[in-house]
Amino acid sequence: MRPTFWRAALALGCASIAAQGVAQTRKPADVDHARLLAADKSPGEWMAPGRTYDEQRFSPLDAINAGNVASLGLAWYADLPVDRGVEASPLMIGGVLYNIEPWNVTVAYNARTGRELWRFDPKVDREKGKIACCDIVTRGLAAWKGNILLATLDGRLIAVNAKSGKPVWSVNTLEPVWPYTITGAPRVFDGKVLIGNAGAEGAARGYVTAYDAATGKQLWRFYTVPGDPAKPQANPILEMAAKTWNGQWWKVGGGGTVWDSIVYDPDLDLVYIGTGNGGPWAQRYRSPGGGDNLFLSSIVALNAKTGAYVWHYQTTPGDEWDYTATQSMILADLVIEGKPRKVLMQAPKNGFFYVLDRATGKLISAKPFVPMNWASGIDMATGRPNVNPETRYGETPVLLTPGPGGGHNWNPMAYSPRTGLAYFPVTEMYMAFSVNPGFKQTPGNMSQLGISTTGYELTRKAAAAYAAANNKAWLTAWDPVKQRERWRVPYPARGSGGILATAGNLVFQGTIAGTFAAYRADTGDKLWEMPVQQLPIAAPIAYSIGGEQYVAVNAGWGGGLAHSSTAKALGFPISSPRLLVFKLGGKAQLPALAEVEPALERPADTVAAPEIVAHGEELYAQHCATCHGEAARGGIKDLRRMTPATHQQFLDIVLRGARLEKGMASFADVLGEDDAKAVHAYLKRRANEDWAEILKGN
Repeated sequence: MRPTFWRAALALGCASIAAQGVAQTRKPADVDHARLLAADKSPGEWMAPGRTYDEQRFSPLDAINAGNVASLGLAWYADLPVDRGVEASPLMIGGVLYNIEPWNVTVAYNARTGRELWRFDPKVDREKGKIACCDIVTRGLAAWKGNILLATLDGRLIAVNAKSGKPVWSVNTLEPVWPYTITGAPRVFDGKVLIGNAGAEGAARGYVTAYDAATGKQLWRFYTVPGDPAKPQANPILEMAAKTWNGQWWKVGGGGTVWDSIVYDPDLDLVYIGTGNGGPWAQRYRSPGGGDNLFLSSIVALNAKTGAYVWHYQTTPGDEWDYTATQSMILADLVIEGKPRKVLMQAPKNGFFYVLDRATGKLISAKPFVPMNWASGIDMATGRPNVNPETRYGETPVLLTPGPGGGHNWNPMAYSPRTGLAYFPVTEMYMAFSVNPGFKQTPGNMSQLGISTTGYELTRKAAAAYAAANNKAWLTAWDPVKQRERWRVPYPARGSGGILATAGNLVFQGTIAGTFAAYRADTGDKLWEMPVQQLPIAAPIAYSIGGEQYVAVNAGWGGGLAHSSTAKALGFPISSPRLLVFKLGGKAQLPALAEVEPALERPADTVAAPEIVAHGEELYAQHCATCHGEAARGGIKDLRRMTPATHQQFLDIVLRGARLEKGMASFADVLGEDDAKAVHAYLKRRANEDWAEILKGN
């Protein structure tokens, strides 16, 4: 027995050494189609935005589990130098953690120690900050055969060498007509890298493009909105789509941008894209007379090799509420009514949880996961929502739920095959919609919504009060087979982050309370929570090195979530953004928060004439509200709280780009000095009207 034992031990030791040798001799970011297909054979790596092709954001690691997660501590952290929203999930390949910051600065770290290995700055055009709908964010990276692939806010797709951080190739992905940006993560599969773009708030025409991952050569492009019907369409299926539009939509743009979720299905060799809202939002301006407006707010399946249309499912026909279908799409094999089904799951903004047959696009089931009044349900015979006709708004404000932030927004959903549950943050929110009767499109301008946020003040005030009393937020665990909620964790406000599920029976999420937390995946019991001086709104990842498991998350308040609230209103001070990495027994400590915020000073009220203040309000709604909040309440920066120094610099900031590096571009191309003074007057008036509320921290 003894010789047999030693032979077995020797063989095991040699195998271990060989495995270590393979890991040590692998090139940096050594990711290819075979490795991604077999990602579960490398459970300690996180090689793609959702870890695997199916985008489940599930880690098979269980060294950190429900039994020991209470011992989790901070292993290391890295300060991020830009004070803006951080929405990206990192990658971890071969012991190197690759992260991307605002302005698309990409950084490689030793994943065990946090030592920075290299930093690549693509020198993004800072002027693009003013046309980025929802902050200068990015949602992640891709890796392929020794390169790290990133997409920049100003529209470039770039490959950088994973060992040196030096650029290998770069290609401009944007058409010059519309105000496009890119905030989504590229997806790579079988030698192709796919990227969409954002800009539907500027009425941009949506499309997704495939490039050769080795060279950057364009392989195919699929437009999500038809062009001029008098001319040949770029894709034959757009002939059909054109029949669902009215008017001269091709001059308006249309929207339908692919700004986030893209998923590859290796079983069927299909790519699924989620498309965005209409541009303008109000249908009367983009498609007078109505119509479904394909392929807005849809899930579209394309042939992965050619980009040819295969099928589509439209979640919100004729969308005019910003009910995008760009949210997380997850692939899974489920047993439904006793039969195995290959499905695609999505919980988009409109509030229904969809389960589709991913081979055909046929609707299997759809149920609401949040209260809603825009539709009463889904007609299972047609797959269409039963739309409440009263929500087809006109000039009088109509209160709708979900609001444009959605029942579920971009924050990634996760699915655990162990529990059979999907996990995602939910928001019950309300907003008053109305058409802007004086809307005129300004090509190239980011704000092309066609809706109004002014007028009917008593109605709007009542709607705001109702919203404030009824807005809710929670983390849900959803059973996609039975289409019901299994458990929920309530939060005091919207803003908690994306999700990671693990084989340790855990669900990780950053919370609106400025903490990072772990819950039992089967019951929702909170098992661990740590204050982190920030809001981790991004989705975490898990990885392991030498048998030791880590959990990493980016923490940085901002993005679209910040438009309806401010950091100050959260009720606790926050640090600059950070990358946080945790492990069992971690002993690292965050530095004490510095008291850097100046005391509030009430500005002198404006002496400008009422008509100037009213003009400033109109200009603010058109050019500023997207980033700084409706009626100047909330936003990335709450302009009611400006310091005396900022008030003094106001014209330099707005017209001369004094804070360009922080993402505040000059608006001199659309505002004159008198216009900027009018906006300033409006903000002074708003600050004085709201001062008691501001002092309460609201």
